Amino acid sequence: MLKLPPEPTGFRAKVAAFMDSARVQSVITAVIVINAVTLGLETSATVEKSLGRTLDVVDDVILGIFVVELGLKMFGQGWRFFARAWNLFDFAIVSVALVPSSGPLSVLRALRVLRIFRLVSVVPAMRRVVSALLSAIPGVSSVVLLMLLVFYVFSVMATKLFGEAFPKWFGTVGESMYSLFQIMTLESWSMGIVRPVMEQFPNAWVLFVGFILITSFAVLNLFIAVIVNAMQEQHAAEAEEERQAIEDIAHKERAAISEEIAALREELATIRQLAQSARS
Repeated sequence: MLKLPPEPTGFRAKVAAFMDSARVQSVITAVIVINAVTLGLETSATVEKSLGRTLDVVDDVILGIFVVELGLKMFGQGWRFFARAWNLFDFAIVSVALVPSSGPLSVLRALRVLRIFRLVSVVPAMRRVVSALLSAIPGVSSVVLLMLLVFYVFSVMATKLFGEAFPKWFGTVGESMYSLFQIMTLESWSMGIVRPVMEQFPNAWVLFVGFILITSFAVLNLFIAVIVNAMQEQHAAEAEEERQAIEDIAHKERAAISEEIAALREELATIRQLAQSARS
């Protein structure tokens, strides 16, 4: 296991605590929201014509704030800064904005909007949701494989049954998979695809209704179940961490109180000895 650098001490520890404080995080959240508004205003030709220069200045100031924030975090946390996934996420987002957006790299100017995603790392509730989604990837991968298997089986069946009569929809396995995807989303599936097919194949509804029941009402619900379960586990893990932190604080407080009581007893014993010596 990779050993983390030691915790910062002294002035650096104070800087790290200050940058992690609720007040600073609230300010950064407000700056991100302002940045989102300015980037949206830049898409308006009227606003860009009248306030274009002002918006550019505001954008530069906001970028400067982000750079200073990351610089202070790196100074306060030291090498531990790169051990936190959310710090790396913020670092990548801000680094993209620092790349010169002129000449062949002018397309990167549009990537400035990615800075809005910093809200995910700043807002704890969003972080929990993203962490839950990431932890659900193994389960979701299994559901995706199951979905692909179902799609492939039904695509082969649809291609064999309806490919000659409807080559545009079911001429190949790929076209059948795309048509079945449209059917799964329930977008114009009945009047657009199924009913025309049923005019030549009256019993075709059995295949399509069965496919909808398996995918839309069964497999897709597995996605929801896996994600909800991951979010519950994430919440339980955070609750356990909070409980453990409270227990650690209580244990330290009890230990401190015990030390103080022991010190008082020693002082009382010393006083008694002095009093006895004075009497004798």
